[in-house]
This record gives sequence, C-alpha cells and structure tokens, in this order.
Amino acid sequence: MAQAKKAGLPKDLIERAIARGKGVSLSGDPLQTLTVEAMLPASVSTIIECQTDNKKRTLEDLRLLVKEAGGMVTPTSHLFDRRGHINLASEHELEEEKVMDQVLEAGAVDMDIGEDKKSLSVYTEPNETASIAHSLSSSLNLTRGSSEIVWVARPDSVIKMEVVDEERRQALHEVLSSKF
Repeated sequence: MAQAKKAGLPKDLIERAIARGKGVSLSGDPLQTLTVEAMLPASVSTIIECQTDNKKRTLEDLRLLVKEAGGMVTPTSHLFDRRGHINLASEHELEEEKVMDQVLEAGAVDMDIGEDKKSLSVYTEPNETASIAHSLSSSLNLTRGSSEIVWVARPDSVIKMEVVDEERRQALHEVLSSKF
C-alpha cells in the first residue's frame, strides 16, 4: 500500500484494488472471474482475464472494445500455456550453469537470465509457483520480486509484429488497462 501511495494512486483506486484482492467488490458482493479469448488485427491472439461484479456488462464491454480494435472474440487458448512466472534478483552476477541446475532441481519448466546477469525470470507449473519461488530464493540467495500465474504463448505460435500493428496492440492494451 505504501508503494501505491508513493506512486500517487488515488485512495479510492487503492481501496478497490484491496477489495478485489480479497475477491469482493466495494459493495461486498463476491467477484466473478471472466475470461475472454480474442483474435486482434495482424493475427494477434490474446486472452483477457478480469474479475467483475457484473459479468454480463463486463463481457459486453470487452466484446465491444475488441470489435472496435478490429478484432473478434474467438477461442485462442490452444495457442498458450498456463504458467507460473517468478521474478528474482541478485546483488551479484548469476552463473548460468549453477542457476540452471538449481532451477531444474526445484522443478521449474524454464528460465531466463536478464541482460544485466542479475535478474532471473523463472516459469513453473501454476500449482508449484509459490514453493519454487521460496526454494530458489533460499537456495540461490535471491530477492523475490513478482510472482504470478500467466498465459505464455507457445513457441510455435509466435510471429514477429510490424511496428504499426504493435502500436495498435499497445493502444488496445492501454484502453483495457484503464477500464478494467
């Protein structure tokens, strides 16, 4: 909460975020999870997940936003894998061989060491994210950053985007982030 205040977020936005983290709306009603799969221009597939207290309204709003962006709602989850994602940091440069051994031993699926050689990004099975984060932070003496469950594009479904298409995708991302 201190970080949110430091970043200058309004109090009502912070309170809504806390309520959503607890799984309830500001009125106390339980939130429902909504997932919308869509194909956007330039064959960009996406999965939009959100929590809402009014599923019908949110679904219609999302469908309209996708349509206005030139996309269509259609199944796309077959192009993604559900993974746990952990960000870890070190004060010293990481040795790739040593880190790889620890990551595999902990049960992770994949890893990336950052360009600065001091950050580590680890992918896990969703149900093992917390235990692997704890194991790696202890065994490698790393500081835990974020830890979340994400949809990761399958390697055989990734294509390079043109600059114009990337700008359109970014515009839709900003609209979705501001409304939901």
